[in-house]
Amino acid sequence: VLRSGGRDLPRGRLPVVAVVNPLTKGDMVRILTEPRNAIVKQYQALLAAEGVELVVEPEALEAIAEEALARKTGARALKGIIEEIMLEVMFELPSLEGICQCVITEETVRHRKKPLLLGEGERWEKRETA
Repeated sequence: VLRSGGRDLPRGRLPVVAVVNPLTKGDMVRILTEPRNAIVKQYQALLAAEGVELVVEPEALEAIAEEALARKTGARALKGIIEEIMLEVMFELPSLEGICQCVITEETVRHRKKPLLLGEGERWEKRETA
């Protein structure tokens, strides 16, 4: 029998207390983009299989992070939010021809507008932030 603070503990169980800091918006954005198997990279690979480049604006990443924080479910919310945004597009893309880019903007995230689908003659110009 182990003793902890004057109490007897059952064998094989140790009390573990872990203190974690809540995730920030910056942490959420990094989770979306930095790991080798990041959610955004997974969707980029899925669309690349269809010959389509996925572009996610930095403002859109921040909007996704803010929505995940508002849901208060941590990083788990990130995948669900992106799935909501991409669901319709993922079904439509195989039947569409001539699409070379799919762009997720801040408007797409905040107002659940459909991602922009650009054809071969069109290219999304990334906006410079000051």
